[in-house]
Amino acid sequence: MKLSAKQAVDVLRAAGEPTRLRILALLAREELAVMELSQILDQSQPRVSRHLKLLSEAGLVERFPDGAWMFYRLAAGDERGLLDQLLAPLDHDDPVLARDAERLATVHGERLEAAGDYFARNAARWDELRSLYVPEAAVEAAILKAAGSERLGCLVDLGSGTGRMLTLLGDRADMLIGLDLSQQMLNIARRQTREAGLERCVLRHGDIFATRLAAASADLVVVHQVLHYLSDPAKAVAEAARILAPGGRLLIVDFAPHRLEFLREAHQHRRLGFSDAEMARWLEAAGLDPAAPVTLAPDSADGLTVKIWVADKRRARQEEAA
Repeated sequence: MKLSAKQAVDVLRAAGEPTRLRILALLAREELAVMELSQILDQSQPRVSRHLKLLSEAGLVERFPDGAWMFYRLAAGDERGLLDQLLAPLDHDDPVLARDAERLATVHGERLEAAGDYFARNAARWDELRSLYVPEAAVEAAILKAAGSERLGCLVDLGSGTGRMLTLLGDRADMLIGLDLSQQMLNIARRQTREAGLERCVLRHGDIFATRLAAASADLVVVHQVLHYLSDPAKAVAEAARILAPGGRLLIVDFAPHRLEFLREAHQHRRLGFSDAEMARWLEAAGLDPAAPVTLAPDSADGLTVKIWVADKRRARQEEAA
């Protein structure tokens, strides 16, 4: 899409200010909350909010509330092409931009430390915490149904935690791979999978954003109650799609949008659930064909609704024709 002269001027005017350019460079890396941008830029939240308002009005960023937090990301409108051209030649060794990147890394470190402390404190009872809101038996029955009955060559569990998804689905696959960033979780998963008799199971320390697994190598990828901890869930969906073989299936289990704000500090939840529309956008952008989501309502009115999103990876046209 082409921009009018006025749109182009608005984009250039909005981006042509040092702090706003820094904000755009940061948001090109990932979506961030106002308080995180304030910390990185070393500026007050009201000041950062004013800059974000100007960027939003120019169509360069979009905001989305998540509980009591407000997140921002680069917009996907017509202005994005010009914005990408403006950001591409930036020298990331520039002292100001390099300092921002260092502070962003500090924010990442604080997130990981908080999450690591939480997982270390709760690793032994993680399965118990996971089942506080929706009966786990009902969730697992729905997962088994959504996974399908076909024999699998390779099943990958991203953010495997205690290994419950591996033990639940393990008898359907010839090879199992579980990745997690928490060594405490991996230790529990090793014990659980060993007790379940899953011999062809590999558990490794791994990053859900960069799994190092081969492209098109998995028949089923499971992401169970993981996305709400992540700074960039769409990136994790894209990585899961990358490792899926054509015709393979991605199975995501997480929460519908909710207002249980205490989960942020008490349980390190970064996102308070996901809408069907948001998830569908991510799945389709990753080259997947989503099916109708499954909804599992809680027993109590103030509980959490569990969602199961399933999507299959599109086959190449010549493969479909064959």
